[in-house]
Amino acid sequence: MSRVTLIDIFQHPVAQKYVKRAGLAHAVACAYHAYRFAVEKNVDPDLACKAAFLHDVGHYTWYNNGEWDYNMYKENDIHAIKGAERAHKLLIRLGEDRVNAKQISLAVLLHTDSFLPEKNIQREALQEVVASADEADEEPDGKHHYRNMSDERAERLLSQLDRRIEVYQKRELKEPVSF
Repeated sequence: MSRVTLIDIFQHPVAQKYVKRAGLAHAVACAYHAYRFAVEKNVDPDLACKAAFLHDVGHYTWYNNGEWDYNMYKENDIHAIKGAERAHKLLIRLGEDRVNAKQISLAVLLHTDSFLPEKNIQREALQEVVASADEADEEPDGKHHYRNMSDERAERLLSQLDRRIEVYQKRELKEPVSF
């Protein structure tokens, strides 16, 4: 089975719609942070980058009188729940290994505790990497969701990250690296 890449995910219509709704620049930045944190913590960077890229795929926009209402979002949002489901379905459709799809989806689910009545999640290493990647790119009042990035730039950056992941995997498997 060939690896489902970040580019495969990015190019799928579901990702095009929902990742862009939540902020393409934020998703790409989180994937890069996740790569760095995953390598530092000996977590599979492929899973971490996919989960970080998809972590906000469940976002819904909260508006009040035509203006973004950050407080309403913080009080009512359950994007992590919807995102986990959406990410899982997308990954399975793309041919991702089922075990990996589940791990990635659980990391999407647990990247935030905003939907829980109690705020003390016990996360596994992959889930912690994704939560940390999200936190590393956050801006006050959710402004990180509104930075702009062209599809071309996103595709270029995700391709570079896919190559890094492949090189890392070959190194871990002790295979020769060729370019």
